[in-house]
Amino acid sequence: MTYVSNTSNVRFDGLSGRFARMAAALKLMRARRRAYQLTFNELSSMTDRDLADIGLCRSLIREVALQAADEIR
Repeated sequence: MTYVSNTSNVRFDGLSGRFARMAAALKLMRARRRAYQLTFNELSSMTDRDLADIGLCRSLIREVALQAADEIR
């Protein structure tokens, strides 16, 4: 009886590949955090009237900052 095994889709990149993926994930996390901080700080510094001019209220600042961070790919 003969068995055929297809391993072409299995990744054998070892420890260096894991470190590369971890570094990429860390870079992405930092970029998202930076986008969140910049957006949150910028919107928080605006007056209520300025926020109303762009169609936001102060309670939406966190949500908008999270959306900005989620757009980073």
